[in-house]
Amino acid sequence: MPKASATAPPVQIEGPDPDGKFDPEFFRFLKELARHNEKVWFTANKERYLKHVQGPSSGFVRAIGPELSTLSPYLIADPRPVGGSLMRIYRDVRFSKDKSPYRTTVGIHFMLDAQGKDEDHFPGFFLHLAPQDSWVYAGVWQPAPPQLERIRRAIVDRPSEWKKLRASVPPIEGESLKRPPAGFDPSHPLIEDLKRKGFTAGVGLKDSDVTASDFPARFLEGCGKLDPLNRFLAKALGVDY
Repeated sequence: MPKASATAPPVQIEGPDPDGKFDPEFFRFLKELARHNEKVWFTANKERYLKHVQGPSSGFVRAIGPELSTLSPYLIADPRPVGGSLMRIYRDVRFSKDKSPYRTTVGIHFMLDAQGKDEDHFPGFFLHLAPQDSWVYAGVWQPAPPQLERIRRAIVDRPSEWKKLRASVPPIEGESLKRPPAGFDPSHPLIEDLKRKGFTAGVGLKDSDVTASDFPARFLEGCGKLDPLNRFLAKALGVDY
């Protein structure tokens, strides 16, 4: 049976929690953070971050959750600023040459309920927000070998469905093998798709789209365009959508 609700209950978040609308200060803060990616500057401007970035982002997750359930009741929209749909602003720099402490983009993910499994292998929607580089993405990015094998087998078993999907969504992206994967016919007409190591597609957004009063509707329109990809992948992976 479908989940009763995939939207987390209201929670207390740090800073203001407006109604999920982004204003021009959102992108202005990210631009300035890119120029001053250091603890002293961020600490001095943290109230701006809470008011114009974290607050609206969490509010957006809370507001959009019920609307996303019309696409799938299994999508998780969790407005918590830590451990929820919003990616942390603090970067993990332990194994990176780049020691900049903060992300200069905002990432919000709406994944399928993993039910105790690794959600990274499941399809969902991802909202990437950055000055002049914002996108709505869907699909699965570099799934583990077992999941990748199932997706490739689904393409081979349901070629007409895959071709119809490819014609209905934006171009599918993802890294590819240089050679055909083991166990698949190198002359298969869909070999270029079978060589893929990930299956994602995106719809671009202007800064003015994000700060517009009807941004939730524009976001959902992008999700609707990408939804067939998620449905194919979910079926291939044997998970509810």
